[in-house]
Amino acid sequence: MKPAPFEYFAPSTIAEAVALLREYEENAKVLAGGQSLLPVMNMRLARPSVIVDLNRVPGLDYIREENGWLRIGAMTRQRDVEFSDLVKRRNPLLHAATCLIGHPQIRNRGTVGGSIAHADPAAEDPAVALALGAELVAVGLEGERTIKAKDFFLTYLTTALDPAEVLTEVRMPLLPKNAGWSITEISRRHGDLAMAGAVALLGAEGGKLSSATIVVYGVGATAVEAGEAEAMLLGEKPSEALFKAAGERAGEAIEEPTADVHASAEFRRQLARVMVRRALAEAATRVAIQG
Repeated sequence: MKPAPFEYFAPSTIAEAVALLREYEENAKVLAGGQSLLPVMNMRLARPSVIVDLNRVPGLDYIREENGWLRIGAMTRQRDVEFSDLVKRRNPLLHAATCLIGHPQIRNRGTVGGSIAHADPAAEDPAVALALGAELVAVGLEGERTIKAKDFFLTYLTTALDPAEVLTEVRMPLLPKNAGWSITEISRRHGDLAMAGAVALLGAEGGKLSSATIVVYGVGATAVEAGEAEAMLLGEKPSEALFKAAGERAGEAIEEPTADVHASAEFRRQLARVMVRRALAEAATRVAIQG
């Protein structure tokens, strides 16, 4: 399979990229790693007439710690995140999520910013960004703006980015040392996109849960935070029964589970229940280990 014909541009600055996107508007697509865009172009599910390649724009690939954040350039390869000692130490959830993405060949080219901007509801990076409360930096004709992850993902493959904006940086908060975390998912084959997955973040004080974040992904148009399930955990002692009940609540709260050739809507709802329960159990173990 081959993509439909398109015109190719390789700007050397963000300003040039933004100008091209403004000129061609909805007809243009940004190319970062290409691991999400090129397959849908090859299948002609997407037919942009213009490609704006960011790979020759310098200064968009970095990982550094600053003021309580991991600042990650949008063109940073997922493989670099996987092998970053800084990420492993300061945000092990992001490291674990990155290891679940596709295969090494995919992570060699795929970028953090590209995955988040593509906004596949079954992808790991958007789910982690939502769970952590990440901030996303975009540059357009009017300058730079910061978008919170909860406001960024609108629906299937759709974000709050303006057609003439480029995502330049992803800011992930550092994980507190006593935080319990987990990401778990299920797919038909290793490396496939998740049919259902869950991210869990827990805090504990005095033997009871003091904070809880649960994000379910792969089951709807976007990853979603399971607010009702989170609320029922607060002030409770961790237990298998509690986590099972939270999983049930999270599953029931999914309004329109995705149904496709891989799984029915009800099967995905059940998978979500199980993934939430497993993620909470693992996160609670890490809270206990870390004190």
